[in-house]
Amino acid sequence: MSLARLRMDLDLMPSPVEDRPGLFVRDPFRYSEAQLIIPPPLVTLLRFFDGETPALEVRHALVRSTGDLRAGEVLDQLSEALDEAGFLENDRFREMQDLRQREFAAAPVRVATHAGPGGYPADLAELRETFGGYLQESSVEPGEDVVGIAAPHVSPFGGWECYADAYRAIPASAAEKTFVVLGTSHYGAPDCFGLTRKAFETPFGCTQPALDLIDELERTARPSVLMEDYCHAVEHSIEFQIAFLQHRFGPDIRVLPILCGSFAESILQGHLPERNDRVSRMFDTLAEIQARESDRLFWVLGIDMAHIGSRYDGPNSVSAFQDEMLDVQQRDHHRIRAIEQSSASEFWSKVQENNDDLNWCGSSPVYTFLKSVAPALVGETLRYGQWNIDPESVVSFAAMRFKKKP
Repeated sequence: MSLARLRMDLDLMPSPVEDRPGLFVRDPFRYSEAQLIIPPPLVTLLRFFDGETPALEVRHALVRSTGDLRAGEVLDQLSEALDEAGFLENDRFREMQDLRQREFAAAPVRVATHAGPGGYPADLAELRETFGGYLQESSVEPGEDVVGIAAPHVSPFGGWECYADAYRAIPASAAEKTFVVLGTSHYGAPDCFGLTRKAFETPFGCTQPALDLIDELERTARPSVLMEDYCHAVEHSIEFQIAFLQHRFGPDIRVLPILCGSFAESILQGHLPERNDRVSRMFDTLAEIQARESDRLFWVLGIDMAHIGSRYDGPNSVSAFQDEMLDVQQRDHHRIRAIEQSSASEFWSKVQENNDDLNWCGSSPVYTFLKSVAPALVGETLRYGQWNIDPESVVSFAAMRFKKKP
């Protein structure tokens, strides 16, 4: 029998445990809660989990190379561990996947997936104190003419200064508006937009979904719209924005949450995303909603920018605001300048350079905003940031606000 194929959508990174070196493996979709550390000698065996290589062939090769008749047992143990974790493309994984997707579809609310370690405090009192402390450090003054912001979606403790500046910029009058939150869909289908009718639940409480607008998008923007997209269950790019909005305006804010899938094909093929009719239809529908509802909407972009270093398959380790990251900062600002000027074509031409070697994961929400809303707006950068997400890798981001053109 052939070894089952290792799932291609897993997170793979160096072990974060100092005394347990190896490859750390986890499921970003949370179909499985298992986490494995593959010891260095076994990492090379993963290449045989391709759905084609016979297990017996690998066992014989291990015995020949080691001279140990029991060496093949190592392969059996690794295969069993991967299978039990749900990391192989087989019936066990498909059962896990089906169960989780059905659970999300049936759930009354979208629960706070990222409240806790690595995200934001799960305790309400601690959350209020933490977010309150962040915003208190910002000197940005709210402006009544501000109609949208861009904020990071890195862990709040990593990008708190940019979060604080962005959310301080929102005027108090926005509390009565619908917050249209455009977030990066890290795991979603390309050229698609994920929607959900579920309220978002955080330690602050539950939001109100803008059901009329959600229904309109589903009705008019098909087939680019994926309703009750499971990616919402695990995605952090919108959840972090919801938590900050609730901190400022209370739990029952009205929200239209939209996950924006990658426009990778248009980057590789050198054309504009709207060349895809499905994407163009979504842009047109959002533009129509903006034209009709503009005074009742406030736009929020949950975006990160460059992803550089070993974690992102880069050849070198990098440090924030040092060496290579200074050049990244300059290139980031070229793209940011196009966003400030509401130039969708200029922004996309910058993204397409070198097939987006900066790995801007926020490019699809930004372009969606520029095409649907921003032609009548002008942007302003409040702060630019870089953060070492691990000792060898850096993420960049910014706080921006958008106003109507005079």
